Amino acid sequence: MKLNKIAAMLILAGTALTGCGQVDQAAKQAEYQIVPEYQNRLNIYEPVTLSADLSHLTENQKALIGLLIEASDIMDDLFWQQAFGQDKDSFLAGIKDEKLREFAAINYGPWDRLNGDKPFLKGFDEKTAGAEFYPHDMSKAEFENADFADKEGLYSLVRRDHEGQLTTVAYSEAFSDEMNRAAAILEKASGYAEDKEFANYLNMRAEALRSDQYQASDFAWMDMKNNMIDVVIGPIETYEDQLYGYRAGFESYVLIKDMAWSEKLAKYAAFLPELQRGLPVNKKYKAEVPGSDADLNAYDVIYYAGHSNAGGKTIAINLPNDEEVQLAKGTRRLQLKNAMQAKFDTIMQPIAATLITPEQRENVTFTAFFANTMFHEVAHGLGIKNTINDNGTVRQALKEHASALEEGKADILGLYMVRQLLAKGVIDEGELEDYYTTFMAGIFRSVRFGASSAHGKANMVRFNYFQEHGAFSRSEDGLYSVNMEKMTQAVDSLSELILTLQGNGDYAGVAKLVEESGMIKADLAADLDRLESANIPVDITFKQGKQVLGL
Repeated sequence: MKLNKIAAMLILAGTALTGCGQVDQAAKQAEYQIVPEYQNRLNIYEPVTLSADLSHLTENQKALIGLLIEASDIMDDLFWQQAFGQDKDSFLAGIKDEKLREFAAINYGPWDRLNGDKPFLKGFDEKTAGAEFYPHDMSKAEFENADFADKEGLYSLVRRDHEGQLTTVAYSEAFSDEMNRAAAILEKASGYAEDKEFANYLNMRAEALRSDQYQASDFAWMDMKNNMIDVVIGPIETYEDQLYGYRAGFESYVLIKDMAWSEKLAKYAAFLPELQRGLPVNKKYKAEVPGSDADLNAYDVIYYAGHSNAGGKTIAINLPNDEEVQLAKGTRRLQLKNAMQAKFDTIMQPIAATLITPEQRENVTFTAFFANTMFHEVAHGLGIKNTINDNGTVRQALKEHASALEEGKADILGLYMVRQLLAKGVIDEGELEDYYTTFMAGIFRSVRFGASSAHGKANMVRFNYFQEHGAFSRSEDGLYSVNMEKMTQAVDSLSELILTLQGNGDYAGVAKLVEESGMIKADLAADLDRLESANIPVDITFKQGKQVLGL
């Protein structure tokens, strides 16, 4: 009876797992055609070979990596279903032009992730905000007025039952074949793991995939300290759900720890409680105490899959997202050093040469870029996770705006942390001007991710806020310079604003901030056009896999 009910829900969901609601009959032709204005946009991603030196690894460790890549490929297929719904292989086979097909593969569908999810193939409608997590005919009013189990769940799809009413289907049931295959691979991989804690985590993560109960495996992941190989795998981030930000997308990263760099970073996490107490906001918004068991490490990433590989590529990770785990254990911050270096070389330096005043270009450094990115992730652990007025967690209260505001918080508090640690002498490389100027160049990099990205929205809000407060100036010929004093003032005042909005769970206030400041104005649009004219990549894409690694 249970299987029949699930089958009925999936059938009655109509477009939910097929994606047909987002494509008209014109797209069902033998060959998909490009929207004309996209002819010059297919080269915005710079190809980068994602390789690493594996010579120091044992044969067991190499076999382990191969299995983790196999499990990651299943996460990749699952994210295609969540993001698009149509069969990936038949969709891509319908695109004859190689560059266009590659662009579609990068975007996991026919919508440009770095341009507000606009369709770049003829015949496709605008992407629905809820992707494939919700029925396409469902309105917000219907959802909010309905009463059904797991309504705000991370690990379920919203579907219609046989009576047309909203209900949910757990990921472990909707994707049972894929989840069981991935779980079996992780269990097999655990037999090759030379670190006992990592082997335990792989087995617990396998069980989580089958049961939709991830917290225990998150705690196990936090307890690992000595594993050289790591994997982040499962339904994790909620960015793809732009309707409410409730439901998690599948993704995976396969990682090798950089021991030398990790040792350099270990000292910073210990300062979190002190930095939390010093935040520039009323004490009621900083009463929570960050977990003291957090750690900070550098990795070479050797495989991306699913959400992490769609559109703009992640260069640092701060997990787990579970608020209870964060308060008890903190988080792990993983800096993806090789991917970060690739973005700095191919994107950041050319941006600085184009938009930063010559006097400050030398202040744009990889050291500052690495630190700003790192402290962005560390700063996710600062501030507040639960509202002060019983509106639940910040994520629940702010709904679809939660991700953008959280990314904005992490960026701005990351700068606050850098300033404090430089003053204490804990950071002993570079000057504050390096970090501020590199941060400014970084805004131009991230704002190009577009309005559909939480990071892009956060950068637009911050750019406009900084401009209003004189944190930078723009010359007549379009070159930017940072005003050190006013930048510091803007960092503190914006920190206070964001933390207050989060602590109050002020949905209306955040919506107003995003609406009024989350847009690209004329001068910035012209400057971004200059980056495009200079053929500066917007982001990178990877040549990756077992063959690239020599496995």
